Amino acid sequence: MDTETDRLLLIVEDDAAFARTLARSFERRGYEVLVCASLIEMTAMLETQSPDYAVVDLKLNGDASGLACVQALHAHDDAMLIVVLTGFASIATAVEAIKLGACHYLAKPSNTDDIEAAFGRAEGNAEVSLTNRSTSIKTLEWERIHETLADTGFNISETARRLGMHRRTLARKLVKQRVK
Repeated sequence: MDTETDRLLLIVEDDAAFARTLARSFERRGYEVLVCASLIEMTAMLETQSPDYAVVDLKLNGDASGLACVQALHAHDDAMLIVVLTGFASIATAVEAIKLGACHYLAKPSNTDDIEAAFGRAEGNAEVSLTNRSTSIKTLEWERIHETLADTGFNISETARRLGMHRRTLARKLVKQRVK
């Protein structure tokens, strides 16, 4: 991480205000930052740039999810350190993000310190302590919803159909704060 080219960071985020704030924060730390708002923009950018780091929002506007971005970034350069940020954290999407090439998965709100620390913890840690906390019914429901969302490419209508619920009911559940 001695040269500027070793610190080229890509942010894939559709919230322009958040992307600007995050970009400025990383620029102050010496990173050169590129920002894209979609999979299409990111794919075009990858034709001329090859970042070493990426921060990808899981839920992007439009048809593509951040998981598709992670997959494309990993295919472009399997040594790239990719951190997924999401306000819709679930075990299912975390597992998929890691399987597709992300080195870490962080729930929002996360700041620049958290993200930079995640880049440094790309390797797994077998010493992480296990908890005795049991899983609640609401957490299981949340996990099942997000697993199905990931399977459908974040298509709300198809997810609702597969879960046997009305689309509006699913939308209301997704808006609610996750129960811990």
